[in-house]
Amino acid sequence: MHLIRALLLALALSLFPVAAQAAPAKDWSRTVTLTREGAHVIGNPAAKTRLVEYVSYTCPHCAHFVAEGTAPLKAGWVSKGLVAVEVRNLVRDRYDLLAALLARCGGPVAFPGHHEALFAAQQDWMAKAMALESDPPAYAPDMSQGAMMTDIARRIGLIGLMEKRGVPPARSRVCLADGKAMQTVLAMTSRATQDDQVTGTPSFLLNGKLTEVHDWAGLRPLLPTLAK
Repeated sequence: MHLIRALLLALALSLFPVAAQAAPAKDWSRTVTLTREGAHVIGNPAAKTRLVEYVSYTCPHCAHFVAEGTAPLKAGWVSKGLVAVEVRNLVRDRYDLLAALLARCGGPVAFPGHHEALFAAQQDWMAKAMALESDPPAYAPDMSQGAMMTDIARRIGLIGLMEKRGVPPARSRVCLADGKAMQTVLAMTSRATQDDQVTGTPSFLLNGKLTEVHDWAGLRPLLPTLAK
Protein backbone atom coordinates (compact mmCIF):
# COMPACT_ATOMS: atom_id res chain seq x y z
CA MET A 1 0.00 0.00 0.00
CA HIS A 2 2.80 2.39 0.93
CA LEU A 3 4.60 1.50 -2.30
CA ILE A 4 1.52 2.37 -4.36
CA ARG A 5 1.17 5.72 -2.58
CA ALA A 6 4.82 6.53 -3.23
CA LEU A 7 4.44 5.71 -6.91
CA LEU A 8 1.31 7.86 -7.19
CA LEU A 9 3.12 10.77 -5.46
CA ALA A 10 6.08 10.45 -7.84
CA LEU A 11 3.72 10.43 -10.80
CA ALA A 12 1.91 13.54 -9.54
CA LEU A 13 5.19 15.40 -9.06
CA SER A 14 6.28 14.49 -12.58
CA LEU A 15 3.03 15.85 -14.00
CA PHE A 16 2.95 18.98 -11.83
CA PRO A 17 6.58 19.84 -11.00
CA VAL A 18 7.27 22.38 -8.28
CA ALA A 19 8.26 25.67 -9.88
CA ALA A 20 11.95 26.33 -9.49
CA GLN A 21 12.86 29.51 -7.71
CA ALA A 22 14.09 32.16 -10.10
CA ALA A 23 17.74 33.10 -9.70
CA PRO A 24 18.19 36.53 -8.15
CA ALA A 25 18.83 39.28 -10.67
CA LYS A 26 22.44 40.34 -10.99
CA ASP A 27 23.40 43.51 -9.16
CA TRP A 28 25.39 45.34 -11.83
CA SER A 29 26.43 48.09 -9.39
CA ARG A 30 29.05 45.66 -8.08
CA THR A 31 30.69 45.37 -11.50
CA VAL A 32 33.58 47.79 -12.08
CA THR A 33 35.74 47.81 -15.20
CA LEU A 34 38.34 50.09 -16.75
CA THR A 35 38.16 51.77 -20.13
CA ARG A 36 41.22 51.83 -22.38
CA GLU A 37 41.81 55.39 -21.14
CA GLY A 38 41.74 54.25 -17.51
CA ALA A 39 38.33 55.59 -16.46
CA HIS A 40 36.24 53.47 -14.12
CA VAL A 41 32.92 52.12 -15.41
CA ILE A 42 30.43 51.08 -12.74
CA GLY A 43 27.64 48.83 -14.02
CA ASN A 44 26.84 46.75 -17.07
CA PRO A 45 29.46 47.57 -19.74
CA ALA A 46 26.86 46.73 -22.39
CA ALA A 47 24.14 49.00 -20.95
CA LYS A 48 22.26 50.96 -23.59
CA THR A 49 22.79 54.18 -21.65
CA ARG A 50 26.31 55.36 -20.76
CA LEU A 51 26.55 58.22 -18.29
CA VAL A 52 29.93 59.94 -18.01
CA GLU A 53 30.56 61.87 -14.82
CA TYR A 54 33.38 64.40 -14.83
CA VAL A 55 34.30 65.08 -11.21
CA SER A 56 36.85 66.97 -9.16
CA TYR A 57 37.54 65.80 -5.62
CA THR A 58 37.96 69.36 -4.37
CA CYS A 59 34.64 70.48 -5.89
CA PRO A 60 31.87 70.92 -3.26
CA HIS A 61 29.16 70.59 -5.90
CA CYS A 62 30.59 67.19 -6.83
CA ALA A 63 30.48 66.13 -3.19
CA HIS A 64 26.85 67.23 -3.04
CA PHE A 65 26.00 65.24 -6.17
CA VAL A 66 27.70 62.09 -4.85
CA ALA A 67 25.90 62.40 -1.51
CA GLU A 68 22.52 63.05 -3.10
CA GLY A 69 22.57 61.12 -6.35
CA THR A 70 24.89 58.11 -6.11
CA ALA A 71 22.62 55.86 -4.02
CA PRO A 72 19.41 56.38 -6.07
CA LEU A 73 21.34 56.20 -9.35
CA LYS A 74 22.84 52.85 -8.37
CA ALA A 75 19.63 51.42 -6.95
CA GLY A 76 17.30 52.54 -9.73
CA TRP A 77 19.42 52.28 -12.86
CA VAL A 78 22.94 50.91 -12.44
CA SER A 79 22.09 47.82 -10.39
CA LYS A 80 19.47 46.80 -12.97
CA GLY A 81 21.90 47.07 -15.86
CA LEU A 82 20.08 50.01 -17.45
CA VAL A 83 22.84 52.58 -17.06
CA ALA A 84 26.62 52.29 -16.84
CA VAL A 85 28.40 55.15 -15.09
CA GLU A 86 31.87 56.11 -16.27
CA VAL A 87 33.77 58.27 -13.78
CA ARG A 88 36.40 60.59 -15.25
CA ASN A 89 38.66 63.10 -13.54
CA LEU A 90 38.91 66.80 -14.22
CA VAL A 91 41.79 67.81 -11.96
CA ARG A 92 41.56 71.37 -10.60
CA ASP A 93 44.49 71.55 -8.17
CA ARG A 94 47.19 69.52 -6.44
CA TYR A 95 44.86 68.32 -3.69
CA ASP A 96 42.42 67.07 -6.28
CA LEU A 97 45.27 65.18 -7.94
CA LEU A 98 46.28 63.55 -4.65
CA ALA A 99 42.72 62.38 -4.03
CA ALA A 100 42.34 61.12 -7.60
CA LEU A 101 45.49 58.99 -7.31
CA LEU A 102 44.41 57.57 -3.96
CA ALA A 103 40.93 56.78 -5.27
CA ARG A 104 42.62 54.45 -7.78
CA CYS A 105 44.65 52.73 -5.06
CA GLY A 106 43.50 49.12 -4.80
CA GLY A 107 42.20 48.48 -8.29
CA PRO A 108 38.78 48.80 -9.91
CA VAL A 109 36.83 46.87 -7.25
CA ALA A 110 37.99 49.24 -4.50
CA PHE A 111 37.39 52.40 -6.52
CA PRO A 112 33.68 53.09 -5.81
CA GLY A 113 34.20 52.86 -2.05
CA HIS A 114 37.31 55.07 -2.11
CA HIS A 115 35.57 57.54 -4.43
CA GLU A 116 32.55 57.96 -2.17
CA ALA A 117 34.63 58.07 1.02
CA LEU A 118 36.85 60.86 -0.31
CA PHE A 119 33.80 62.96 -1.12
CA ALA A 120 32.09 62.16 2.17
CA ALA A 121 35.13 63.46 4.09
CA GLN A 122 35.80 66.36 1.71
CA GLN A 123 35.00 69.20 4.12
CA ASP A 124 37.42 67.82 6.71
CA TRP A 125 40.45 67.25 4.51
CA MET A 126 39.82 70.39 2.44
CA ALA A 127 39.80 72.50 5.60
CA LYS A 128 43.26 71.12 6.39
CA ALA A 129 44.35 71.79 2.82
CA MET A 130 43.29 75.43 3.08
CA ALA A 131 45.20 75.75 6.36
CA LEU A 132 48.25 74.30 4.62
CA GLU A 133 47.91 76.91 1.88
CA SER A 134 48.19 79.62 4.53
CA ASP A 135 51.27 78.05 6.09
CA PRO A 136 52.99 75.88 3.46
CA PRO A 137 55.78 73.52 4.57
CA ALA A 138 59.34 74.02 3.35
CA TYR A 139 60.83 71.11 1.42
CA ALA A 140 64.46 70.34 0.65
CA PRO A 141 65.43 70.95 -3.00
CA ASP A 142 66.40 67.30 -3.48
CA MET A 143 63.15 65.89 -2.09
CA SER A 144 61.32 63.77 -4.64
CA GLN A 145 57.92 64.71 -5.99
CA GLY A 146 56.47 61.48 -4.62
CA ALA A 147 57.78 62.21 -1.14
CA MET A 148 56.32 65.73 -1.20
CA MET A 149 52.98 64.47 -2.41
CA THR A 150 52.92 61.87 0.34
CA ASP A 151 53.76 64.45 3.00
CA ILE A 152 50.99 66.77 1.82
CA ALA A 153 48.52 63.89 1.69
CA ARG A 154 49.52 62.96 5.24
CA ARG A 155 49.18 66.53 6.53
CA ILE A 156 45.67 66.98 5.16
CA GLY A 157 44.46 63.60 6.37
CA LEU A 158 44.22 61.63 3.14
CA ILE A 159 46.74 58.99 4.20
CA GLY A 160 44.78 58.43 7.41
CA LEU A 161 41.50 58.28 5.52
CA MET A 162 42.85 55.60 3.20
CA GLU A 163 44.29 53.66 6.12
CA LYS A 164 40.81 53.47 7.64
CA ARG A 165 39.67 51.98 4.35
CA GLY A 166 42.28 49.24 4.60
CA VAL A 167 45.03 50.83 2.52
CA PRO A 168 48.32 50.86 4.47
CA PRO A 169 50.35 54.10 4.35
CA ALA A 170 53.12 52.31 2.46
CA ARG A 171 50.62 51.37 -0.26
CA SER A 172 49.32 54.95 -0.44
CA ARG A 173 52.89 56.16 -0.96
CA VAL A 174 53.27 53.79 -3.91
CA CYS A 175 50.00 55.00 -5.44
CA LEU A 176 50.97 58.65 -5.06
CA ALA A 177 54.30 58.01 -6.77
CA ASP A 178 52.69 56.12 -9.67
CA GLY A 179 53.66 58.16 -12.71
CA LYS A 180 51.50 56.10 -15.08
CA ALA A 181 48.40 56.68 -12.94
CA MET A 182 49.16 60.39 -12.86
CA GLN A 183 49.42 60.51 -16.66
CA THR A 184 46.07 58.69 -16.88
CA VAL A 185 44.33 61.17 -14.61
CA LEU A 186 45.84 64.21 -16.33
CA ALA A 187 44.97 62.81 -19.78
CA MET A 188 41.33 62.60 -18.68
CA THR A 189 41.53 66.23 -17.62
CA SER A 190 42.85 67.23 -21.04
CA ARG A 191 40.12 65.24 -22.74
CA ALA A 192 37.49 66.97 -20.61
CA THR A 193 38.54 70.50 -21.49
CA GLN A 194 39.75 69.99 -25.07
CA ASP A 195 37.58 67.24 -26.55
CA ASP A 196 34.41 67.21 -24.46
CA GLN A 197 34.24 70.99 -23.90
CA VAL A 198 33.67 70.59 -20.15
CA THR A 199 34.04 73.87 -18.27
CA GLY A 200 33.17 72.84 -14.72
CA THR A 201 32.34 69.97 -12.40
CA PRO A 202 30.28 67.99 -12.00
CA SER A 203 29.44 67.68 -15.69
CA PHE A 204 27.64 64.83 -17.40
CA LEU A 205 27.72 63.26 -20.86
CA LEU A 206 24.77 61.05 -21.76
CA ASN A 207 25.56 58.62 -24.56
CA GLY A 208 28.40 60.86 -25.69
CA LYS A 209 26.52 64.16 -25.60
CA LEU A 210 27.38 66.86 -23.08
CA THR A 211 24.32 67.83 -21.05
CA GLU A 212 23.58 71.20 -19.51
CA VAL A 213 22.82 69.83 -16.04
CA HIS A 214 25.15 69.79 -13.06
CA ASP A 215 23.18 68.16 -10.25
CA TRP A 216 21.01 65.16 -9.45
CA ALA A 217 17.74 67.08 -9.77
CA GLY A 218 18.62 68.01 -13.34
CA LEU A 219 20.14 64.67 -14.29
CA ARG A 220 17.40 62.35 -13.05
CA PRO A 221 14.76 63.30 -15.68
CA LEU A 222 17.28 62.58 -18.45
CA LEU A 223 17.75 58.95 -17.40
CA PRO A 224 15.72 56.09 -18.91
CA THR A 225 12.19 55.77 -17.55
CA LEU A 226 11.94 52.93 -15.06
CA ALA A 227 9.30 50.24 -15.52
CA LYS A 228 6.55 50.42 -12.91
